[in-house]
This record gives sequence, structure tokens and C-alpha cells, in this order.
Amino acid sequence: MHFVTDKLWFPNPKEATEDGLLAIGGDLSVERLLFAYHSGIFPWFEDDQPILWWSPDPRMVLFPENFKVSKSLRKTLNSEKFKITFNQNFEEVIKNCATVLRKGQAGTWITAEMQNTYIALHKAGHAISVEVWKNDKLVGGLYGVDLSQKKVFCGESMFSLVSDASKVAFFYLSEYVKLKNYKFIDCQIYNAHLESLGAEEIERDTFLAILNQETAPESSAD
Repeated sequence: MHFVTDKLWFPNPKEATEDGLLAIGGDLSVERLLFAYHSGIFPWFEDDQPILWWSPDPRMVLFPENFKVSKSLRKTLNSEKFKITFNQNFEEVIKNCATVLRKGQAGTWITAEMQNTYIALHKAGHAISVEVWKNDKLVGGLYGVDLSQKKVFCGESMFSLVSDASKVAFFYLSEYVKLKNYKFIDCQIYNAHLESLGAEEIERDTFLAILNQETAPESSAD
């Protein structure tokens, strides 16, 4: 177990405990969060806990070309009953992710401090949101950290107020990263719902190897 101080540093992600816990402490500055995500590390803790940093093995990811569209989801997508936007209301998305309860969940790990930090990340251009609207009301969405240089999107949380809204948000995110030739969406830890949509577990070594693969720079038009 490692303890992080004010120094902008993390141990090797492979040194995490069996349950994936890597380090304790530090802060939630934009600089530290970006350093963590670029290293394959993410924060996850509750209000009554210190800041906890994780690097689980295995790691849940979605390769965008593997997104599974069920017949019912295809019907929803074809119905065009939802309007989809990007980065139109990041703060409301993260607020809903923190407050909309999920089955079997008593509270939230998206504390007020976490919300403020990711909003700062968004304002700095490093976090994006996908919004799902129905009759001009926000009914679903997701947010996460965009590692554009590494061609990786780190999904953080999503919410749904009506059936299929979060699935629709995830579908459009997968289409977005596919168009940008991203390697994968990092889903962090196993989730049966995400598995049903095509996400899978890979070994941490594989995750880190893909994360750190060099990518060719995007060419600009003359």
C-alpha cells in the first residue's frame, strides 16, 4: 500500500493490492487527476473515506466496434424519440449521476468535491458529457475523461430517468470514439449491464500496454 503526499507522483499501477487499491491520499487537483488517468489510475472513494486510487486487475473496457445493439435498443434508436447532445450541460449530467439512485445502491461516490473537480476538468477541455433529452428535458447522460492524445475515453458514470436513456448515451459515445479512432472506452471495473452492451474484462498488463501504445498524430488539412 502506498501513501501519496503533495508530490505529483503515483506508484507503478502494477503494485496495486489484489482488490485493485493502489494508493491513499494526495488531492483531486486537475493536474493530479490527468496524471492519474494517463497512468491508468482512477480515484474512487466515499465521503467518509480518504482519497483512494485504484488500478484493478482485470480491467473492464469497451472496444467501440464491439458495442452490442439489441433489437429493443435498435428500435429505440430508430424511433428518434431522444435528442442527443455533447457538452451542453455537463454540470447537470454529473449532478444527476450523483443523485439518481441505482438498484442496490444506497449512496454515491460522486462527492461534492469530486463533482467540482470534474467540472474543472470539463472547463479545461479534458472531460466531456453526453446528454439525452426527451421533450426538452434531460432524461439521461454520461460523463468521463477524454484522453485525446492517448485515444482513450475514461467513462466515469451515467444515469437514466427513463428506459434506455443511458444505453442511448453510451451508444452515441461509442460511435463518437469510433469515428475518432479511439482504442477503447475504459469502464474500470466489472459491470454486468456494461457487459451486456459489449464491454469485456482484460488483464491489467494488456490494458496498460494498449493505453501506452504510441498513436500517430492526426493529419491536418492543407
